[in-house]
Amino acid sequence: MDKVTQKKVVEALLFASADPLPSSLIRDRLPEEADLGAILKELQNDYTDRGVELTEVGGAWAMRTSQDVSEYLILEKEETRSLSRAALETLSIIAYHQPVTRAEIENIRGVAVSKGTLDILLEQDWIKPGRRRETPGRPVTWVTTNAFLDQFRLEALTDLPGLDELKSAGLLDRRPAIETIPGTGELFDEDETEDTERTILPDESVEDDARTNENMKEEA
Repeated sequence: MDKVTQKKVVEALLFASADPLPSSLIRDRLPEEADLGAILKELQNDYTDRGVELTEVGGAWAMRTSQDVSEYLILEKEETRSLSRAALETLSIIAYHQPVTRAEIENIRGVAVSKGTLDILLEQDWIKPGRRRETPGRPVTWVTTNAFLDQFRLEALTDLPGLDELKSAGLLDRRPAIETIPGTGELFDEDETEDTERTILPDESVEDDARTNENMKEEA
């Protein structure tokens, strides 16, 4: 293998590898008499003032884009992510009940609020910590931000939809929540239903939120 071919082999190896190549691995592909140091130096000179350059990374070698053009190679992609049901419920509770503590959110939802759920809403800049509640432990309250209003095209919190608006949009069932569960008519008769402990269903909590918003509008 002549010197020209040796140089081509080294160049091809570097281009084909996504990770930096140790000198020992490159040397294994060359004849014993090959001067790897000289070949690498020559390649570095060849790629001076080019869009790519040969760089040494911790004893290994790699082809990388030149630093002076790297800013032009940044690709920005807008990614649409769907919020989980837990995040949507938590955001709704904060919007309608703010300022509200984490414990109060959990009491309304009936389940614990994970740190990840709040982190997602914080990352979107839709909520922020409010004033601490003047109660034992002084828990942090949560409120919505201007970014939340902008995202949902609201001028103020009083523009949040009320109970009637949610029903007209089909987001709330007009029938009692217990009647929306298939088979309940067969499971309970009228007397048993009256004596049974009342269960708070998701639709009812949404209606409570909407009523709160209507009260906010009336007070405003």
